Order: sequence, then C-alpha cells, then structure tokens
Amino acid sequence: MHVIFSAINRYYLSVQCVSGLVAFAAATGVMPLDMPESVLVRFKGKLQDGVTLRDLVNAIPYYAIKQGLLTVAKQGKKNIFSGRILEIEGLPDLKVEQAFELSDAAAERSAAACAVQLDKAPIIEYMTSNITLMKWMIANGYEDKRTLGRRIKAMEAWIAKPELLKADAGAEYAAVIEIDLADVKEPIVACPNDPDDVKLLSEVSGTKIDEVFIGSCMTNIGHFRAAGKVLEGKSDIPTRLWVAPPTKMDAMILNEEGYYAILGKSGARMEMPGCSLCMGNQAQIRKGSTAMSTSTRNFPNRLGIDTNVYLGSAELASICALMGKIPTVAEYMEGVKAVNAKAADVYRYMNFDKIAEFRDVAATVTV
Repeated sequence: MHVIFSAINRYYLSVQCVSGLVAFAAATGVMPLDMPESVLVRFKGKLQDGVTLRDLVNAIPYYAIKQGLLTVAKQGKKNIFSGRILEIEGLPDLKVEQAFELSDAAAERSAAACAVQLDKAPIIEYMTSNITLMKWMIANGYEDKRTLGRRIKAMEAWIAKPELLKADAGAEYAAVIEIDLADVKEPIVACPNDPDDVKLLSEVSGTKIDEVFIGSCMTNIGHFRAAGKVLEGKSDIPTRLWVAPPTKMDAMILNEEGYYAILGKSGARMEMPGCSLCMGNQAQIRKGSTAMSTSTRNFPNRLGIDTNVYLGSAELASICALMGKIPTVAEYMEGVKAVNAKAADVYRYMNFDKIAEFRDVAATVTV
C-alpha cells in the first residue's frame, strides 16, 4: 500500500469514485479504501510529426492488445486495466490540460483511477492560472467566497514551496507497457463501437463519414483552433459538423479570436458549450449514420440510434469533416500542415493570468 500511495501522490491524479462507496461514506462517516494494483504505461522518445496526444490515448489499448493484456472480444475478455490504477510516465512536460486528455480516457479502460507524472513547472503554471480564475469568480459573486479563498491560499502556499512525492524505487506493477514514440508514426482511432477496438489510420482510411463531433471533456481550446485552421476558407463541407467547446470561457476566447466565424462559415453547427453530443444531452446524430467523434466513448447508441462511431483527434475529425471520409495517412499529413505551421499559437492554452479580461478583474480581489 505504501508503494501505491507514494506513486499516486507523485502524480497529477484523476479519480473515478464508485457511487456505492460514496453512499456508504455518507451513511457511516467512513469509507473503506482498498488500494488496487497499478498498471504502468511508460512513454519514451519524441512525439512524431502529425501524431497528437489523442493518438497516444488510443496507443495505450493498441499496445496492450499487442502484449496480450487486452482483448476486444467480449467473450473471455482480458483487460489488464480493469479495476486497477493507470499510471503514466515519460511525458513530464505536458500541460495540465493535456494530462486531462490522458486521464479522462482512463474510464474507457475501466481503470479505477489515473495518475500522470508531471514536473513542477506545468503544475505551477496551471495553479497560477486558476488562482486568477478563482479571484475573478469571487469578484463576480461566485460562491462560496470563503472556500475559494482557502483554495487560493493553499495553491499559493504550494507554489511558494512546491514538492512532489515520487514512486518508491522498485515499485511493483501488475503490468508494464512501454511505448516508444518513434514507433507511433500515424494516428490511431477507436472503431465502432468499442473504445478498445483501436486501429491504425491506414487500416480504416476511405471509410465514409456522415457526421463529425468536435467537443467533450477530451478537448481543450487548442483543438478548436486546430479545427479552424483545417477548415479555414472552406464552405459547404459534405458532412454535418457539430462543434461544442467544453466551457463558456473557451467559447468566449474562440469567438474573440475569430474561430467561431471560421467554423460557422464552414457549415459547422456551433452548439452550446458543455457535454452536448458526448452524453447525448442536447441532440443526436442521424439514425444509422457513421461519425468521427472526439468524445471519450463510442458505445452503441451513445451518440445516436444505430450509429457507427469512430473516436479520434480533433485534427483528424476536422479533416474527416472536410473530406466526408476517413483520410489516408498522406491526406491527413497534408491536411494538418496548416495546423503545424502555426502550432505555437494554435496550441496556446488558456492561462487566465495572461488574459486581460480575467487578470484585471482578479487584481481587484484581496484574499
């Protein structure tokens, strides 16, 4: 247990709670915590051109299948991740927003939790941004002011003396999956209708796509800028494209930067920020259609009745929207050239301490 606790606290952590345990805790005031084993995914090397973080999300089951640790077939199914903690190493410089993309997908592996090893710098950057956001919230009357104030002080104290725990030397794992980024040379997608059924882009290229959804908690502001770069100057696309930024703040910045106009001119349906199609909350895609989605899951009927849903990156999804099919690797690489040319600006994350509308208001608040 000491090994597991040490490993977890070393990392940025995302935990999925079991509702039964929460109910037990509410009724008794205590909650049993049996620590499961961990599965370590260790990345090494450098991300290849055209390969996105979402492709690494899909690379995890892809390599697990290659090692015989995961099977797609339901009968006699193997899943090394089920009920265990998914620990990810080898990507210490990820922004916290990027770590979310990896940790969000842990639920699709049926993992109990996910821990992503990060260095101090991205965590400090993220906390600094959130301190500004919380001060902005206080200034705008969000409650509870005292709770927000306590969180701000706790973050400021950690930033002043940042410490990260690390895994014990010789920690044991249920399995270790090593992924050399030099070997991931093309996008990897999840096929209908199972997030475990992953294939290389070259294995599914040419498939007709009727609808595309870019949204869900798997996305951040950079993904929508990337889609805008792919679709800029295009109109009358052959697919029905749904675009739903995850938050109102993302939508506000994208609108100010002109990306709403670019996406709207392409024919995209700009949906209310939030979960939208990912959870089937606001609408559904057409019955029987085939879609490319950036959402976390593609279980049967999740996005629409009798639909076939592929899961991939926003970059790939926008190219699918433009072409009306899943592109070849060469077509994909050509399509993302416009994104790569402006990568530093496209993947600029939403640091609230650097956005005047939030920073100036936050400056009026003293905690």
